[in-house]
Amino acid sequence: MSILNDQISNQLKEIFAEMSRDVTLAVFTQKSGCETCEDTLSFMKEIETLSEKIHLEALDLDVDAERAAVYNVQMVPSIVILNDKKEYLGIKFNGIPAGHEINSFIPAILEASGVGEALPQVYMETINTLSKPVNIKVFVTLSCPHCAGAVQKAHKLALESPLIDAEMVEAQTFDELSNKFNVSSVPKVVINDQYEFVGNQPLEVFLEEIGKTQQ
Repeated sequence: MSILNDQISNQLKEIFAEMSRDVTLAVFTQKSGCETCEDTLSFMKEIETLSEKIHLEALDLDVDAERAAVYNVQMVPSIVILNDKKEYLGIKFNGIPAGHEINSFIPAILEASGVGEALPQVYMETINTLSKPVNIKVFVTLSCPHCAGAVQKAHKLALESPLIDAEMVEAQTFDELSNKFNVSSVPKVVINDQYEFVGNQPLEVFLEEIGKTQQ
Protein backbone atom coordinates (compact mmCIF):
# COMPACT_ATOMS: atom_id res chain seq x y z
CA MET A 1 0.00 0.00 0.00
CA SER A 2 1.42 3.37 -1.04
CA ILE A 3 1.79 6.10 1.57
CA LEU A 4 2.06 8.87 -1.02
CA ASN A 5 -0.77 9.67 -3.41
CA ASP A 6 -0.13 10.90 -6.94
CA GLN A 7 -0.53 14.56 -6.03
CA ILE A 8 2.01 14.42 -3.20
CA SER A 9 4.39 12.30 -5.29
CA ASN A 10 4.36 14.89 -8.06
CA GLN A 11 4.93 17.70 -5.57
CA LEU A 12 7.90 15.87 -4.08
CA LYS A 13 9.37 15.23 -7.53
CA GLU A 14 9.39 18.98 -8.08
CA ILE A 15 10.98 19.59 -4.69
CA PHE A 16 13.64 16.91 -5.19
CA ALA A 17 14.50 18.40 -8.59
CA GLU A 18 16.36 21.05 -6.59
CA MET A 19 18.81 18.48 -5.18
CA SER A 20 22.45 19.31 -5.94
CA ARG A 21 24.08 15.97 -5.19
CA ASP A 22 23.15 12.33 -4.65
CA VAL A 23 21.89 11.13 -1.28
CA THR A 24 21.68 7.58 0.07
CA LEU A 25 19.01 6.42 2.51
CA ALA A 26 20.54 3.59 4.54
CA VAL A 27 17.52 1.83 6.05
CA PHE A 28 18.09 -0.58 8.91
CA THR A 29 15.40 -3.15 9.63
CA GLN A 30 15.13 -6.53 11.34
CA LYS A 31 13.38 -9.72 10.27
CA SER A 32 11.50 -10.24 13.52
CA GLY A 33 10.16 -8.14 16.37
CA CYS A 34 9.72 -4.96 14.34
CA GLU A 35 6.14 -4.00 13.57
CA THR A 36 6.92 -0.96 11.41
CA CYS A 37 10.04 -2.14 9.55
CA GLU A 38 8.18 -3.38 6.49
CA ASP A 39 6.13 -0.20 6.14
CA THR A 40 9.22 1.97 6.62
CA LEU A 41 11.21 0.13 3.96
CA SER A 42 8.25 0.29 1.59
CA PHE A 43 7.93 4.04 2.18
CA MET A 44 11.63 4.57 1.47
CA LYS A 45 11.26 2.62 -1.78
CA GLU A 46 8.53 5.09 -2.75
CA ILE A 47 10.81 8.01 -1.92
CA GLU A 48 13.65 6.52 -3.98
CA THR A 49 11.47 6.53 -7.11
CA LEU A 50 10.94 10.29 -6.90
CA SER A 51 14.48 11.31 -7.87
CA GLU A 52 17.45 9.81 -9.67
CA LYS A 53 19.62 11.39 -6.98
CA ILE A 54 18.02 9.39 -4.15
CA HIS A 55 19.36 5.88 -3.55
CA LEU A 56 18.12 3.24 -1.13
CA GLU A 57 20.35 0.83 0.74
CA ALA A 58 18.46 -1.83 2.70
CA LEU A 59 20.42 -3.15 5.69
CA ASP A 60 19.77 -5.57 8.52
CA LEU A 61 20.63 -4.55 12.08
CA ASP A 62 22.08 -8.00 12.84
CA VAL A 63 23.69 -8.91 9.51
CA ASP A 64 25.14 -5.43 9.02
CA ALA A 65 26.11 -4.87 12.64
CA GLU A 66 29.42 -3.22 11.75
CA ARG A 67 27.68 -0.61 9.58
CA ALA A 68 25.11 -0.06 12.31
CA ALA A 69 27.90 0.60 14.80
CA VAL A 70 29.46 3.22 12.51
CA TYR A 71 26.18 5.16 12.49
CA ASN A 72 25.34 4.34 16.11
CA VAL A 73 22.12 2.61 15.03
CA GLN A 74 20.63 0.67 17.93
CA MET A 75 16.94 0.61 17.04
CA VAL A 76 14.83 -0.44 14.06
CA PRO A 77 13.51 0.83 11.85
CA SER A 78 16.19 3.46 11.47
CA ILE A 79 16.98 5.63 8.45
CA VAL A 80 20.49 7.05 8.14
CA ILE A 81 21.08 9.78 5.60
CA LEU A 82 24.40 9.67 3.74
CA ASN A 83 25.85 12.21 1.33
CA ASP A 84 27.12 11.59 -2.20
CA LYS A 85 30.37 10.21 -0.77
CA LYS A 86 28.42 7.77 1.44
CA GLU A 87 29.52 9.77 4.48
CA TYR A 88 27.41 9.85 7.63
CA LEU A 89 26.13 13.34 8.36
CA GLY A 90 24.89 12.77 11.89
CA ILE A 91 21.24 12.56 10.77
CA LYS A 92 18.97 9.66 11.69
CA PHE A 93 15.25 8.95 11.78
CA ASN A 94 14.23 6.22 14.22
CA GLY A 95 10.75 5.18 13.16
CA ILE A 96 8.81 5.91 10.00
CA PRO A 97 8.97 9.62 9.04
CA ALA A 98 5.36 9.77 7.90
CA GLY A 99 2.54 12.08 9.00
CA HIS A 100 3.86 15.49 10.01
CA GLU A 101 7.42 14.14 10.13
CA ILE A 102 7.63 14.16 6.35
CA ASN A 103 8.15 17.89 6.94
CA SER A 104 11.49 17.14 8.61
CA PHE A 105 12.43 14.21 6.38
CA ILE A 106 12.22 16.05 3.06
CA PRO A 107 14.38 19.00 4.24
CA ALA A 108 16.94 16.54 5.61
CA ILE A 109 17.32 14.97 2.17
CA LEU A 110 17.63 18.37 0.53
CA GLU A 111 20.18 19.59 3.08
CA ALA A 112 22.23 16.42 2.68
CA SER A 113 22.28 17.00 -1.07
CA GLY A 114 23.73 20.48 -0.62
CA VAL A 115 20.55 22.54 -0.72
CA GLY A 116 20.00 24.76 2.30
CA GLU A 117 20.90 28.01 3.96
CA ALA A 118 23.92 28.40 6.21
CA LEU A 119 23.33 29.16 9.86
CA PRO A 120 24.00 32.74 10.99
CA GLN A 121 27.59 33.34 12.06
CA VAL A 122 26.60 33.92 15.68
CA TYR A 123 25.42 30.30 15.89
CA MET A 124 28.46 28.97 14.04
CA GLU A 125 30.78 30.67 16.53
CA THR A 126 29.19 28.62 19.31
CA ILE A 127 29.13 25.39 17.30
CA ASN A 128 32.80 25.76 16.39
CA THR A 129 33.78 25.81 20.07
CA LEU A 130 32.50 22.26 20.65
CA SER A 131 35.14 19.78 21.79
CA LYS A 132 33.05 16.87 23.08
CA PRO A 133 30.51 14.62 21.29
CA VAL A 134 26.86 15.66 21.42
CA ASN A 135 23.83 13.42 20.90
CA ILE A 136 20.43 15.02 20.36
CA LYS A 137 17.29 12.88 20.56
CA VAL A 138 14.05 14.54 19.48
CA PHE A 139 11.02 12.52 20.56
CA VAL A 140 8.02 13.02 18.27
CA THR A 141 4.65 11.62 17.34
CA LEU A 142 3.49 11.52 13.74
CA SER A 143 0.41 13.60 14.60
CA CYS A 144 2.43 16.42 16.19
CA PRO A 145 2.49 19.55 13.97
CA HIS A 146 5.30 21.22 15.94
CA CYS A 147 7.70 18.27 16.14
CA ALA A 148 9.14 18.52 12.64
CA GLY A 149 10.53 21.97 13.39
CA ALA A 150 12.47 20.69 16.39
CA VAL A 151 13.81 17.74 14.37
CA GLN A 152 14.91 20.09 11.58
CA LYS A 153 16.84 22.27 14.03
CA ALA A 154 18.60 19.26 15.56
CA HIS A 155 19.55 17.90 12.15
CA LYS A 156 20.75 21.33 10.99
CA LEU A 157 23.11 21.47 13.95
CA ALA A 158 24.39 17.97 13.13
CA LEU A 159 25.14 19.05 9.57
CA GLU A 160 27.27 21.89 10.89
CA SER A 161 29.44 19.82 13.24
CA PRO A 162 30.94 16.32 13.04
CA LEU A 163 30.64 16.18 16.84
CA ILE A 164 26.84 16.37 16.77
CA ASP A 165 24.67 13.31 16.18
CA ALA A 166 20.94 14.12 15.91
CA GLU A 167 18.09 11.64 15.71
CA MET A 168 14.33 11.69 15.51
CA VAL A 169 12.72 9.12 17.80
CA GLU A 170 9.09 8.20 17.12
CA ALA A 171 7.83 8.00 20.69
CA GLN A 172 5.09 5.41 20.23
CA THR A 173 7.26 3.00 18.25
CA PHE A 174 10.01 3.17 20.86
CA ASP A 175 7.85 3.36 23.96
CA GLU A 176 10.47 1.85 26.28
CA LEU A 177 12.93 4.61 25.43
CA SER A 178 10.15 7.18 25.74
CA ASN A 179 9.31 5.88 29.21
CA LYS A 180 12.98 5.99 30.18
CA PHE A 181 13.08 9.72 29.43
CA ASN A 182 9.57 10.41 30.79
CA VAL A 183 8.21 11.62 27.47
CA SER A 184 4.70 12.89 28.20
CA SER A 185 4.54 15.69 25.63
CA VAL A 186 6.29 16.24 22.31
CA PRO A 187 8.54 17.38 20.89
CA LYS A 188 10.83 16.47 23.76
CA VAL A 189 14.53 17.07 23.20
CA VAL A 190 17.11 15.11 25.19
CA ILE A 191 20.80 15.99 24.87
CA ASN A 192 23.46 13.46 25.85
CA ASP A 193 20.74 11.57 27.77
CA GLN A 194 21.03 14.22 30.49
CA TYR A 195 19.77 17.67 29.55
CA GLU A 196 16.27 18.15 28.20
CA PHE A 197 13.54 20.57 27.22
CA VAL A 198 10.09 20.43 25.66
CA GLY A 199 8.80 22.22 22.59
CA ASN A 200 10.04 23.52 19.26
CA GLN A 201 12.38 25.98 20.92
CA PRO A 202 14.69 28.50 19.21
CA LEU A 203 18.21 27.44 18.27
CA GLU A 204 19.51 29.48 21.18
CA VAL A 205 17.88 26.99 23.57
CA PHE A 206 19.43 24.03 21.76
CA LEU A 207 22.86 25.63 21.93
CA GLU A 208 22.45 26.61 25.58
CA GLU A 209 21.71 23.02 26.54
CA ILE A 210 24.48 21.71 24.28
CA GLY A 211 26.86 24.07 26.05
CA LYS A 212 26.21 22.25 29.31
CA THR A 213 27.67 19.07 27.79
CA GLN A 214 30.98 20.80 27.14
CA GLN A 215 31.70 21.80 30.73
